[in-house]
Formats: sequence, structure tokens, C-alpha cells
Amino acid sequence: MGFRKANVFLSFLALLIFSTNAFAGTALEQSGKGLKIWFDTGGPVGGTYNTIVQNGAQQAATDLGCDIEFMYSDWSPQKMIENFKKALSANPDGIVVMGHPGDDAFAPFVEEAAGKGIIVTAADTELPALIEKYQSTGFGYAGVSNYARGKALATEAINRFGLKNGNKALVWGLKSQPTRGLSSKALIETFEKAGLEVDYMEITPEIDKDASLGTPVITAYLSSNPDCDIVVTDHGALTAQLENFFRAAGVKPDEIVGAGFSLSPATASAIKTGYVDLVGDGQPYLQGYLPVMQIALSKRFGFSGLVIETGGGFVHADNVDLIAPLAKKGLR
Repeated sequence: MGFRKANVFLSFLALLIFSTNAFAGTALEQSGKGLKIWFDTGGPVGGTYNTIVQNGAQQAATDLGCDIEFMYSDWSPQKMIENFKKALSANPDGIVVMGHPGDDAFAPFVEEAAGKGIIVTAADTELPALIEKYQSTGFGYAGVSNYARGKALATEAINRFGLKNGNKALVWGLKSQPTRGLSSKALIETFEKAGLEVDYMEITPEIDKDASLGTPVITAYLSSNPDCDIVVTDHGALTAQLENFFRAAGVKPDEIVGAGFSLSPATASAIKTGYVDLVGDGQPYLQGYLPVMQIALSKRFGFSGLVIETGGGFVHADNVDLIAPLAKKGLR
């Protein structure tokens, strides 16, 4: 679903949830009132990306009247599974997961949840097999297609910055993860197809949890590869650290193209200073808000799972001033 269609769809749902009951002549109750939802934000407490997801989920819970419990996984697939088991034991009405562990890892626990009448839905990273099996009972997805977002960012970078055969790119990502890694795979394939030489580095679990630990890694790489033309961080928290990484490596603004995903106050600032040049925006606030609404709609009205593309295009020097104030508020 395109962004314009998603907006139309959301407007319809807003009317459905918040309108006055014209037939009965009385105001409708909040559709999520009394529902208990557990939500895994994916990252650490206070993380740049997952805090925006949490802000969206909290707003939805407030709007709909739900009780919400947040969990934090430090971007560890193993911890996401542990958190899911913990949520299951609490027997809530719904659980929101991030799909990093993959379909196979989640499958037995989602089956157990379905047997208990618990609605499960996903954000950030899709779980296609589980959506296919459980969509009729409320399993949906709010986020982006990981492969599509990687391809789109690489294509935009190639066109915007005139990258071509002979240029060198570094992709720093999570290719080892089943579905989440498709973004890194698409970046590599798209750059290589355009003739670029591509180096790849896997984000370690430690850096995945605390992006600031990546400074010596990127500094060492750039010292050994002074011919690097573009660095792409397939990770919101690493993108927020790009200015610090480049400064530590002695790289001047616009000397190397910096690109990545997900806006934050730090990333918006780095765009203005010339250290970050292109950001793919998956609008994580919606990835928090929409799954909570999904569970309320499915639990109360029997709606099937909704698969909604939240991608909102690219942020760069030409439009950052419009979006930066929203980033400061934790909305973008």
C-alpha cells in the first residue's frame, strides 16, 4: 500500500474508531478500553529508533484506552523470543513483536498464543509465513518491505550522488538475520549491479545494542579504505552516530556520502552539518501506533490483520527543516 493510500485508510479507521454513533445517538466507547497489550520495542531502553516506536504505541494506547506493557530486547533475536514467552505467561489480549528472529523461531509461540485467544501482530520486520497463516485472526504488519527499502535507498543514492562503476561503498548491516537482513542484501545487490565495489560489515550484537561502540570499527575501516565513497548504515541507531563516526575518523562534511535509515534528532542535525546526506524514512511512529490499533480492531470487531507499508520516502538537506522539529518531539 502506498503512503497516500495508507493515509486514506487511516482516515477511514479514525472515523470508525472516534466518530459518534449516529445510529444509537450516543458516543462510542474507546475501542481498546480495558485491553491489555504487551509490546516489544525491539531495542534498548532509550534507544533512538525504538523510542519513536514506543511513542507511537503509547499514543495509540492513550487514544484507544488500552493498558500497555513495553519490553526491550537490545535488538537481540534471542531476547525477543524470551520476551515473547514472558508476554505469553501474562495472558494479555495482544502482543506486538518485531520480526527479527524470523518465522520459524516465532511459529510455535504464536501457535500457543492463538490457542489462548491472544492476538499477535508484527512491526518493523515482516513475518510473511505467520501473516499468511494467522492474518484472518488478526496477525498483521506495520512497517516496510526490507528488501524494497534497501533497494530504494541504494537506487536513490546512486542517482542523487552520481555513483557509478569504480566507486566504492561500505554497507554496514544485519545480513545474517532472516528477514531483517534482506535490507542489507538489497543494498549490496543494487550497488553491485550499478558497478560499485562493495565492502560489507556485519553489525555485532554489542554494536547492535549500543551503536556508540562502533566508533573504532568504522575508524579502522576508513583508515584502511581511504577510497571509500559512500557509507550506508542499515540500522537507525548507527545512522544517528554517523557524524560521530566520521569526525572520529577525520572525515570532513560531504567528503564521504553518509546514508542510512530512520530519522532522529541526531540524524537530523547530522544532515544539516553535512555528515549525513540521505536517510530512508520508515516512519517508526506509525510502526508503534498501528499495531496497537490493529489489536483493538481485531479483538473488538473481528477485523483480519492489516498489512500497512509505512515508508515515507527520503530525508535529505532539501527537506530536513520541515521534518526536524517532529524528530525533536520523537514523532519522526
